[in-house]
Amino acid sequence: MLVNAVKQMTAIGFDAPGGPDVLKPVTLPVPVPGPGEVLVKVAYAGVNRPDVVQRQGKYPPPPGASPIPGLEISGQVAALGQGVTEFLPGQSVCALVSGGGYAEYCLAKAVHCLPVPEGLGLDEAAALPETLFTVWHNVFERGYARDGETMLVHGGTSGIGTMAAMLGRHFGLTVIVTCGSPEKCARALEIGAAHAIDYKTSDFVEEVARITDGKGVDLVLDMVGGDYVARNLKCLAVDGRHVTIAVQGGTRAEINMAVVMTRRYTLTGSTLRPRSDAFKGLLAQEILANAWPLVEDGELRPVMDACFPLAEAAAAHARMEAGDHVGKIVLEI
Repeated sequence: MLVNAVKQMTAIGFDAPGGPDVLKPVTLPVPVPGPGEVLVKVAYAGVNRPDVVQRQGKYPPPPGASPIPGLEISGQVAALGQGVTEFLPGQSVCALVSGGGYAEYCLAKAVHCLPVPEGLGLDEAAALPETLFTVWHNVFERGYARDGETMLVHGGTSGIGTMAAMLGRHFGLTVIVTCGSPEKCARALEIGAAHAIDYKTSDFVEEVARITDGKGVDLVLDMVGGDYVARNLKCLAVDGRHVTIAVQGGTRAEINMAVVMTRRYTLTGSTLRPRSDAFKGLLAQEILANAWPLVEDGELRPVMDACFPLAEAAAAHARMEAGDHVGKIVLEI
């Protein structure tokens, strides 16, 4: 490996769970890459809902992961661990990480890194891995989405929602989203959704039935859980698939299993962070082969909301929790 001359770094941590104000700068040793790892000098770090939930004390990092928040980064390779040959020192990469992104340096598995192509800003690069990995796996692998199908996505202007709309459109899906205001619905349509439903003024179940002429959607990508699940099932066509990726509205749902049987529904879900390094590596390869060419060609770009300095991570969290953002929030290191 290369020796990184810098020994200390600034990161953002917290002593005890709480509101955004518990986030504070801390000084830590610069980590040393082990076999198969790269040390990245971080340029930007993405801010995601799991970071907020971790700060609230409800989503502890998996065993072995850094306690520092941050699940996606971009920057330059500063040092290589043993056996890493696919990247060079100084090369720009973005990466999915299991923690540690809110820092000047961060370790990443080499197989979880993607090369940053020309024309893609490092701020945009940091906003891609978490949503792209999550959407690709849950829509196309777990949800078996196919060209010509229709998908319902809740949270249409979130990082996940905007990525699902854009990626779905590129791969031939008709994407219906729900949003919480007319302004957000308008933005969702600009971003790539075919239809946008204001869930505060309309019943999304009725609107989906109207839009699909009563057929329903083939796939629901659900971030809400709770009492949304039974309503989501009413939106599904026969043989429909329901994929849960978050439970912001509650962990429990009451559903009619007779309906599941007679309409042959598939209910599934996943969380990305605790999955094995090998699984994430295979997912990265699939994204590199199928979705990354869209990034390289300039056809796929994340929707960017706001950029905050690392020291203002608390303000970034407050913006995410307020729910007014459209697209991705990032920290500039």
